[in-house]
Amino acid sequence: MPASLEDVFLVTAAAFVILAIFVFYRAVVGPTTQDRLLAVNVLGTNTVVILALLAAGLDQAWFLDVALIYALLNFLMSIAISKFTVERGGVL
Repeated sequence: MPASLEDVFLVTAAAFVILAIFVFYRAVVGPTTQDRLLAVNVLGTNTVVILALLAAGLDQAWFLDVALIYALLNFLMSIAISKFTVERGGVL
């Protein structure tokens, strides 16, 4: 029985959630500050992808609105942390 396209989107979103668990581990453990910053940025991007897949899989357009806002906030957070790191010489 072939799977519908919506099921493929939902299974792919679930795979990205599992990937996010491994990336979260890297964000917590480190070992360096740069590893943690990169992992947090990847988590933000991963969240945007999950929201977009859920929008397609569940046929809910408002998930795309949330994904767009989250992507903009993630970008601003990356810029702010990068500026703070350059000016202060480190985050932690």
